[in-house]
This record gives sequence, C-alpha cells and structure tokens, in this order.
Amino acid sequence: MTEPTPLAKAEAAVREAEGSTDVARIVAAVLATQHAMQQQPAPTPPAPAPARRRIPLSYVGLGIVGAGALTALAMAAALLAVAVAVGAVCATVCLLVLRSMWRDFQQTR
Repeated sequence: MTEPTPLAKAEAAVREAEGSTDVARIVAAVLATQHAMQQQPAPTPPAPAPARRRIPLSYVGLGIVGAGALTALAMAAALLAVAVAVGAVCATVCLLVLRSMWRDFQQTR
C-alpha cells in the first residue's frame, strides 16, 4: 500500500476539519496545507556565468595599426585637398593674366 503524499494528507485534514467546528482542527488543517505547499522541489541552480574572455594582444596591435593607417589616409586626403586648391588658384591667376594679355594684344592691332 502506498503512503499518501503530504498534499493528500492536508486535503484529508481539511475534509476532517470541515465536519467539526473545533478551531484547533481547522488550524491544524491550515498548517498542514501550508506545510505541504512549502515542500515543493527546489529550483535548479542557475547555470554558471561564462568566464570572461581576454582580448588577445594581437587584436590590440591590429587596432593600433589600423588607427595609424586611418590617420595617415586622412592626412593624405587633406594634403591632396590643399594641393588641388593651390592648383585651382594658380590656374585662375594664369587664365586672368592670359586674358588680360589677349585683350591688350587685340587692342593694339
């Protein structure tokens, strides 16, 4: 014969307490019910947190080299922009001088 579970015992105590007005039996039934409800299986412990990975030194080196390369490219682009601006100013001055010379040449003819 199987032994009844704590919850079944608590239900039987409640049924027994319903028939009588004895306060002690009602309190005993309530306490038995609370005790049965507290005997639930323990929750499984959480999984351990993964170990923190360290950043390999090669990634740090690549980051520094990449930042240096990006800086060099930005400086080269700025230098190219300055060179284009100087060339544009020189071309404009040359064209203005040639236009002035052409007008003088046309007037003297």
